[in-house]
Amino acid sequence: MLRAVLFDLDDTLIDQASAAGAAVEAWAAEHGITDADVRQRWALVSEANYMRYQRRELTFAQQRQERVREFMAVEIDDEEADELFSGYLARYEAGWTTFDDAVPALRRARAAGLTVGVLTNGDKEQQRSKLQKLGLEDEIDYLIASSMLPAGKPDLRAFQYAVHRVGVGAREALMVGDSLEKDVRGALSAGLNATLLDRYDAHRGADVPRVRSLDHLTYGRDTSTSQP
Repeated sequence: MLRAVLFDLDDTLIDQASAAGAAVEAWAAEHGITDADVRQRWALVSEANYMRYQRRELTFAQQRQERVREFMAVEIDDEEADELFSGYLARYEAGWTTFDDAVPALRRARAAGLTVGVLTNGDKEQQRSKLQKLGLEDEIDYLIASSMLPAGKPDLRAFQYAVHRVGVGAREALMVGDSLEKDVRGALSAGLNATLLDRYDAHRGADVPRVRSLDHLTYGRDTSTSQP
């Protein structure tokens, strides 16, 4: 019996990639960096250092500083790195938007009598500010961020804590997210049900339940029918 649904936040409910891409292009250009692969380089640098944060090798602030140093190839102190990052951050925050299918999906889950949570690899305060700014905070019951945990997704402890926090067993929870490894395979390894949100059809051959839109997500109370 399905009792709860856990959603990833960035690039599942919120279009984080578009906000980050537009922000880094404008920010980098301000500093004379205009090569064609700015978005890709920033994404790679960000992912590598964010994963170090998830493994607790860096603090949240340190991963930001390292992203700036690596992307700009500069040797600067923490204060200078923070100052530089602030220019990117202001643009990034201004670009936050929800996907059109996000709120309807959350409301359908609640209408089905399910507890709705967000399980995100992020800093709790930053992720809460996204929810508040975009009007999503009242659409969910729980926010569970990796900054509250020993490690982020796909670490089993992230999923174990999440189901304990919402008060259900692993087999009573469905995880929905855009990352095949972090959200779906991680959740399945922890005993949860899981559905991959594959908006851009990048994982057509994946051997996991998959939807192209949250509009296609159903919430049968039997977990065998909750994964289209």
